[in-house]
Amino acid sequence: MAENRLTRELDNRQQAERPKQWQPAELLPEPDKQPGYAYRWVRISTLNQADPRNLSSKLREGWEAVRVEEQPKITLLIDPNSRFKDNIEIGGLLLCKAPAEFVSQRSDYYANQTDAQTRAVDNNLMRENDPRMPMFNERKSTVSFGRGK
Repeated sequence: MAENRLTRELDNRQQAERPKQWQPAELLPEPDKQPGYAYRWVRISTLNQADPRNLSSKLREGWEAVRVEEQPKITLLIDPNSRFKDNIEIGGLLLCKAPAEFVSQRSDYYANQTDAQTRAVDNNLMRENDPRMPMFNERKSTVSFGRGK
């Protein structure tokens, strides 16, 4: 009975854990998500050249810059020379948020645009079809792994 008690005392969680492995640091921290919002890093500069066109287009789409007070764990990583003192900027990227419903509507809009363009290409292609030499219009892709031929 004493042997069982001794082995159980020696067996603990620290000995059973796997050894931790080194991982590269994330380039951008993951923000604490608020329900009903989607987050995105928006480019505001490239190679120290400001990109106001990209930022203004994202703001017009409904994205708004996240304030430092909303994400306290990211505060330590912020560039002190940032143009956006009250917001979170890291490496030329500004953390923004938008209502999740806007992001869903945006995705639906671009999916519809893609479908309309695909149908237009298909219609144009099939207009050139000749029954004597039919064209095949297969929309199928394959992914393969491993060694090639």
